[in-house]
Amino acid sequence: MTDIPANDRVRAQMIELIPALRSFARRFEHSPTNAEDLVQETLLRALANLDKFKEGTSLKSWMFTILRNTFCTKFGRAKREVVGLDECVSARSAISAPQEWGIAAQEFHKAMLGLPKHYREAFDLILLQGQSYQDVAQRIGCPVGTVKSRVNRARSQLSEQLN
Repeated sequence: MTDIPANDRVRAQMIELIPALRSFARRFEHSPTNAEDLVQETLLRALANLDKFKEGTSLKSWMFTILRNTFCTKFGRAKREVVGLDECVSARSAISAPQEWGIAAQEFHKAMLGLPKHYREAFDLILLQGQSYQDVAQRIGCPVGTVKSRVNRARSQLSEQLN
């Protein structure tokens, strides 16, 4: 029975804090409507979590913290949401058509065949087969720097040919 009067006192103090909450909310939201919505959301969360409020602590600080956290949550959510797209996202295809991938693969293969043999070999072993520069250098019989140079030149030439 003693909990009910304490909760009633806290609720009465919450009502007294509404003007201060509105003032604080206007620091976050410039629109009066959005500020009022923020205050209402804060009051709902405070009432829903009233059992978590510790008697003897500052109710004002507790409610201001709830308001600030509510704003931060809404702000973060709004950053992730994209509003006003011209077309529906669900209408877009998730991946390109397989024909495009096939053509791109053919173009890449043709460009690879156009590379000098020593560039093509280094490129293939390092980037396509995933071998280390040291292993490739030992296999080809040249310094690691030469292998790196060949891979870089192969990348440059492929980039020029494919773009």
